[in-house]
Amino acid sequence: MTSNPYLTVQALTKYVKRKFDADPHLRNVYVKGELSNVKSHPSGHIYFTLKDDKSRIQSAMFRSNASTLKFKPENGMNVLITGDVSVYESSGNYQLYAQTMEPDGVGALYLAFEQLKRTLGNEGLFDTRWKKELPIYPNTVGVITAQSGAAIQDICTTINRRYPLAKIILFPAVVQGAQAAPSIIRAVEQAQMHREIDVLIVGRGGGSIEDLWAFNEESVARAIFSCTIPTISAVGHETDTTIADFVADRRAPTPTAAAEIAVPARTEIINTLVERKRSLHASFSNKINQETKRLLSLQSAYPLQYPDRLYRPFTEKLIALDDRLQRNRFEITKTRSVELHRLKTLLTSYSPNRKTQDATRTTLMLTERLTRASQQTIQLKNSQFQASLRMLKALNPLNIMERGYSIIYRDGVVANTTDALEVNTDVKIHLQDGIVQATVKEITKIDREES
Repeated sequence: MTSNPYLTVQALTKYVKRKFDADPHLRNVYVKGELSNVKSHPSGHIYFTLKDDKSRIQSAMFRSNASTLKFKPENGMNVLITGDVSVYESSGNYQLYAQTMEPDGVGALYLAFEQLKRTLGNEGLFDTRWKKELPIYPNTVGVITAQSGAAIQDICTTINRRYPLAKIILFPAVVQGAQAAPSIIRAVEQAQMHREIDVLIVGRGGGSIEDLWAFNEESVARAIFSCTIPTISAVGHETDTTIADFVADRRAPTPTAAAEIAVPARTEIINTLVERKRSLHASFSNKINQETKRLLSLQSAYPLQYPDRLYRPFTEKLIALDDRLQRNRFEITKTRSVELHRLKTLLTSYSPNRKTQDATRTTLMLTERLTRASQQTIQLKNSQFQASLRMLKALNPLNIMERGYSIIYRDGVVANTTDALEVNTDVKIHLQDGIVQATVKEITKIDREES
């Protein structure tokens, strides 16, 4: 019996993968092409398709290599890649596993710079509305730079020469290399916790773009933008430009220039004070001369030489107005008095006391009339009641029974004729002083006509 010649898909894929992995020509290959379908996974891996006008290959760049990129891969970007070619067993497709990636035609650092500049610019971090005003006469200047570099020496020398009243506080930071960005951020945070700082200088001396790259990091740019202290960026030489220059409140071409921006010049302040003193003295002199001339002019004026003539018309007018006021006051008082008397009279007629007295008299009169009417009505009703009593007494059956009469009841009904009775019928006889039970023995009718 022969063995089974068929391979599983997994076995075939593993065999092909081993062939790929064993081929030295598929190790550290150099490939260039255009990026498409770029996807950055939350884990840090980057998946994309590398293509040209005739072919395409699925590619991946794992986090360990992707974290070293200075720029962000984007669709449509032409890149130069070094990496390995192998087979992805789950799908059976061969893939390019990128280890390095460089832009094709432009430097990676320059591309990263432009990408970050565009991103932060779109967010508005470069807008002038966020720029804080620098203090004119700062008491304390904070400096973030290397402790032993030439930049701090230039800054201290310039500030001490121009404005020795200012106090300088250094927040040392690493300004070059992998640890530069975290170090600069910590220094910015320390400066913000220091309540004395009036203005902050962040920078370093010149160097290559790689040396200055810490000031192009997004984290550093956001830290400078969020700083509550007015900040001056002073990175490199005059021709060097970094992202920190755009987010800072002011940009200085060099650390020395930053110091000149941060503090005023002592000689300029003295010259300004002297000029203002001279201008103030001249202004006061002119003002005094003008007022002196005005005083002399007023003193020589005709009205001031004869002041009584000046206010005599006003005195006469005042007297006339006073007389008019007295007359009007008398007329108004007289008119108001008449009106007051009329109102008093009218008020008296509507006085509550007057109305109460009238109402009291009316009440007494009506009470008297009501009393007489009530007495008459009671007498009349009493007479009618007595007459009714006499009539009821006369009609009362009990009074009739006092004269010898009685009432006969059969089954609770008055029997007032012989027809209502029968022999041997039980009846009740109601007498004056009681009731008698009886039985009818005999009935004899009486003819009324005969009787």
